[in-house]
Amino acid sequence: MSNPVKTAIIGFGVAGKFMHAPFVKTRPEQYDVIAVLERHQKESATLFPGAVIARSIEALLAIEDIELVIITTPNETHFPYAKASLLAGKHVVVDKPFTITSAEAQELITLSQQVGKVISVYQNRRYVSDFLTIKRLLHNKLLGDVHEFEAHYDRYRPEAKPNAWREEPAPGSGILYDLGAHLIDQAFYLFGLPQEVTADIRLQRPHARTVDNFELKLGYGFTKVILKSGMLVREPGPRYMIHGTLGSFVKYGEDPQEVYLRAGKLPTEVENWGQEDEQIFGTIHTDLSGHVFNEKYPSIKGDYGYYYENLYKTIREGIPLRERPEHAFNVIKLIELAEESSKEKRTIACTGFIAAAYPRD
Repeated sequence: MSNPVKTAIIGFGVAGKFMHAPFVKTRPEQYDVIAVLERHQKESATLFPGAVIARSIEALLAIEDIELVIITTPNETHFPYAKASLLAGKHVVVDKPFTITSAEAQELITLSQQVGKVISVYQNRRYVSDFLTIKRLLHNKLLGDVHEFEAHYDRYRPEAKPNAWREEPAPGSGILYDLGAHLIDQAFYLFGLPQEVTADIRLQRPHARTVDNFELKLGYGFTKVILKSGMLVREPGPRYMIHGTLGSFVKYGEDPQEVYLRAGKLPTEVENWGQEDEQIFGTIHTDLSGHVFNEKYPSIKGDYGYYYENLYKTIREGIPLRERPEHAFNVIKLIELAEESSKEKRTIACTGFIAAAYPRD
């Protein structure tokens, strides 16, 4: 017997429409969207014809039946909307980045514990094909001990995107908070919390008003992690280059989910959702028990929807939360440390993190 979580979505722009709505829409036994906050439009009615369209956060949170609120609005609203939702007795999902400051993140963690409600950040890039594949590859020690891990999340946007709040000079804007939040979370998941960070953060394009290029070097002693992103990369190189004591793994190409979503496709409408084409499988070159392998390594099928499957089990069954707010706090803390490192042009010791285990399955 199904017991769907009565859900509201705050905001129905790109994130709400393409990154969240499809995965609750296609899980009717787990989620029932009963309200959507849209200030002026009614676009959500296509996917959720029976949902109330609220015009203000106050009107939406006044709907008592709502159990879960999904916040997909601009970054500066994440903290006040999440706080208001917790105080209204709702569980909360916040699109990344969790907050703009670590102090705000800590306040939300404390408040969620006080009111006894779940709060989580939507780290959907844990459920892309390449990351799931890398996680298995490293778990099985196919490269030996990793000494260098380099990850890229690059784009080519030489011109300013009109009306793009992420490119405005406001707190929490720019690609360090946007794309960087994904790369940092992945690094922490695989390697834990670093000892130090050395950052180079730039406004690279002539018209840039906020960060559009960064390189973070995270020190783990023996292991070096390099995270890079830029907006002037017309011909992308490998997304991942991983080198260990036994071998290397190099991966080009992009998980196909976002392309389908932005084309308006639901996960139920695409055969083999999240499965990469064999042409972009990564290459592994390693030595296992004296046998040298240099060949394609099949990618695991990705699915952003795993996030919402896991969240449902937490809310309804009490299964431990996988995307914990402490993880999100640590991402924001690292961003703050990286900004300090770049400004002072020096390596910064990483302190102030919250100890929080990551799931290993």
